[in-house]
Amino acid sequence: MPRISLPPSRTLTPHPGAVPYYTFPAFDVFPFVRHGFSTRLGGVSGGDCASMNLSFGRGDDPACVRENFGRLCGAIGVKAENVVVSAQEHHTNLYNATAADRGRGITREKGYTDIDGLLTDEPDVVLCTQYADCVPLFFLDPVRRAAALSHAGWRGTAARIGALTVERLCGDYGCRREDILVGVGPSIGFCCFEVDAPVFEAFAGMAEFGPSCGRDDRNGKYHVSLWEMNRRILLAAGVREEHITVTDLCTRCHPDVFWSHRATGGRRGNLGAFLSLTA
Repeated sequence: MPRISLPPSRTLTPHPGAVPYYTFPAFDVFPFVRHGFSTRLGGVSGGDCASMNLSFGRGDDPACVRENFGRLCGAIGVKAENVVVSAQEHHTNLYNATAADRGRGITREKGYTDIDGLLTDEPDVVLCTQYADCVPLFFLDPVRRAAALSHAGWRGTAARIGALTVERLCGDYGCRREDILVGVGPSIGFCCFEVDAPVFEAFAGMAEFGPSCGRDDRNGKYHVSLWEMNRRILLAAGVREEHITVTDLCTRCHPDVFWSHRATGGRRGNLGAFLSLTA
C-alpha cells in the first residue's frame, strides 16, 4: 500500500503508514500502552464511508468495517478481538470494561446502550470510542496503570464528562489526580465550531468559561472552543496543566484526512480512538 501523507501537528505524533493514525507523545513513552486516533484513510470501505470507517451504524458493509478494525488495530499493535466499543448517546455514562467485555461491538453485540466513556485497569482490553467532530479524551494513569476514553461532544463537554472520568479513575482504581495524563484528540476546533445562542449560553454560564472559550459573532451566531473548555474542566478537576495535551488538528479543516459531520453534511463514516494497557 502507498504511504499516506498526514497534516503535521505540534502536539500529536503522526504515523503516516499504509494505515495512518496519530498518537500522543506523552503516552508514547510508556511501553505498556498502545493507543491511536484513526483517520479516514487506509481502509477498504466505499461510497460515503470511503475508506477507513469504524462504525457498523453508518450503512457500511459489515465485512468492510471488520476489515477496517483489523487493519487499524494491527497498525497500533492491538488485537481487534480484544476491542470494546462504546454506545454513545451524548450523555455522561461511563462503563468499567474488563476482559469479559472483549469483543463487544466487534465480534458480538454490545449488550449495553448509552455509554459515552470506557475505563479499565486490565491488560489487553482495548477501549474504543467513535467520532466525526466531537472531542476524544484519552486518560492514562501510568502509576496505577489505569486508562479511560471519553466522548465529549458539546453536550458531554458542558456536562463535564472529562471531570467525571477523572473522578471515576480515582474512585474505582485508586488513581491520584496529579498522576493522570490526558490527551484531547483531533476534533472540531474553535475556528469551525459555530453555534446558536442556546449552545453558547450553556457554556457561558459555566464557571470554567472565559474569553478564550467563546466568541459572539454579533449576527446571532457564536463560536465555542471545545478544546479550551475541556482543558479548563480538566484543570478544575485536579489534572496538572503540564499533563494535558491539546490537539491542534481540526477535523472540519481537514475533511480529506478526518471524518467531519459538518463537512460532509452527515454523509460520512466514523473515526476511532483506541487505548489499551498491555501485560
